[in-house]
Amino acid sequence: MKMLRWMLAVCVALAVVAMVNDLVTARGEDALAEETKLPGARAVIEAIDYPSLQAAFDALPASGGAVRIPPGVFEISEPLRVCVSDVLIEGAGTATHIKNVNTQGASALTLQHSGGGENRQAELWRMRIANLRLTGNPKSGHGIEARRINEIFIEGVTVSYHGGDGIHLHFCYEDPRICDTLMTYNKKTGLHLTGCHDIVVASNQFEENNDALRCIDGYNLCMTGNNLDDHLRHGVVIENTYGSVLAGNMIEECNGTAIVLDRDCYGIALTANVIAHNTAGGIDLRDAHGCSVSANTFTIVKKNALRIGPDSGRIMVCGNNFSDSYIGGEQVRRAENDREASGLVLAGTTDVAVVGNLFSSVGPKALAVEGEPSERVLFSDNLLRDATSEHIRLKRALVESNLED
Repeated sequence: MKMLRWMLAVCVALAVVAMVNDLVTARGEDALAEETKLPGARAVIEAIDYPSLQAAFDALPASGGAVRIPPGVFEISEPLRVCVSDVLIEGAGTATHIKNVNTQGASALTLQHSGGGENRQAELWRMRIANLRLTGNPKSGHGIEARRINEIFIEGVTVSYHGGDGIHLHFCYEDPRICDTLMTYNKKTGLHLTGCHDIVVASNQFEENNDALRCIDGYNLCMTGNNLDDHLRHGVVIENTYGSVLAGNMIEECNGTAIVLDRDCYGIALTANVIAHNTAGGIDLRDAHGCSVSANTFTIVKKNALRIGPDSGRIMVCGNNFSDSYIGGEQVRRAENDREASGLVLAGTTDVAVVGNLFSSVGPKALAVEGEPSERVLFSDNLLRDATSEHIRLKRALVESNLED
């Protein structure tokens, strides 16, 4: 009996020791985990662990964090909303497909302070949207709608088939960046910018939107290295914006005009763009001052390759090539009925220097004069080949040293 009691006591003691050891080990592991957790780390939300994408976004703390969306097709019927700063939303490329089936004009993804409003107290900062695909339908709204998000960065996103704009940025004032993104088949504008400042739009592709890009009431647009093709209306429309550059873009086959500057634009350089086969016009300076048009290639632009209107002036036009599809000898690259190419139109403008340009096989005139007489125009050292010009009709203008073949 004593032996049995002794053995029972030993067993109990061993069990207690084991339990204590387990507790100590567990507490030690917890303590180690607490000690090794990266100080300052923020949440990384794996959307696959949540019942919906919105639930994953709602799990973001006020300090921000990242939401990773897995591959898959995710149908939504109301906007996904993100309302905190310092956020990364990232998918797995086009394998992550968010499909907006809403037919009441709602956007797919809305980025906005939870307080809403239109004042600067309702701003958010530093959001990045990357590596995913957003599609809509003819009755849906915008693809991405961002309102007062400073330092927004959209990269590697495909935005297509929306009833509104592909990407709509409303007073995203500080440093918006849109890079390496595809904006296609949206019923309104591929990229619409209102009230933005220090804007970078680089290495994107725009296809068959109504307009490719609209920049309204903005500052300092830097648009470089983009490809724009087959738009139902215009390519780039800029209004009430200054201090901007459009350089190295390909703008082809718009049914409207490739580039429009209107409503108090000034200090804009349009340089080294290829403007090809647009139907209604190449560059239309409707209301622009202090702008340069240089080193562009206007090829088979059917009407008004460059038009400078009566509300524009102080324009420099230098080193551009206005041409048809001639490739040497008697050859043309396109069919004879597709050789229409136009030149420069001056429509009652003032203070324009047209220097060192080539006009070849364009018509009806290399330089056409319309409306009220243009004043203080220098048309100098231009080469006209297989083209005639109306520069002798310029009244009260300085016209000298023109070279004609």
